[in-house]
Amino acid sequence: MIRVRGGALVSLAACVAALIALGCGRPAVSSSAPAEVALPAAATVGKMSVEEAISKRRSVRRFADKDLTIGQVGQLAWAAQGITEPGRGLRAAPSAGATYPLEMYVVKKEGVFHYLPQGHKLEQLSDRDHRADLAQAAMGQGSVRGAPVSFVFAAVYQRTRARYGDRAERYVHMEAGHAAENIHLQAVALGLASVPVGAFDDGEVAKALSLPADQAPIYIIPVGYPGGA
Repeated sequence: MIRVRGGALVSLAACVAALIALGCGRPAVSSSAPAEVALPAAATVGKMSVEEAISKRRSVRRFADKDLTIGQVGQLAWAAQGITEPGRGLRAAPSAGATYPLEMYVVKKEGVFHYLPQGHKLEQLSDRDHRADLAQAAMGQGSVRGAPVSFVFAAVYQRTRARYGDRAERYVHMEAGHAAENIHLQAVALGLASVPVGAFDDGEVAKALSLPADQAPIYIIPVGYPGGA
């Protein structure tokens, strides 16, 4: 029991309950759900043929200091993991048994975002610019540091392993290749450039983006307008 002003006695449990009700004693973190950003509807007809995009695709490591629009970011995200058959939830990139082990993150100066295929939207996880942290985790590569946007694929191997056992790792990596190539070709079609990045410290990337323990980073794709010094 605790004696308070006026001599009244209250139980410790009642005191704690009162503090919680007032918002006292809570950890200094936000209890609200992550903010969600609706993306513009993805285009399914473009001005460039697949053949032309393939012929023009090159790895570009220097980018102009120019931001991508929310429409461009959304189109790139849709090309990688967007739902293309709503009835069955099938996505733009093929997946072994439709197990969809990939989670995709968008890293830009406004923060870190998680792409949600259902609803075609971004879930904001941080409002801090983590591009320098991501670049440091990627051996200091300038393309990661200088790109206005980097897409990061993380794999949840267990989703595919539960169905395919030891073959899962192979299938997950194949799927990452499918999704990544969609980004590379979509970037060309949008007048942008990209580069595949595989040289990074897995643990440091996971730390930089605060990835869940069951998600392993496997691919980084910086995207932007070609140019820069």
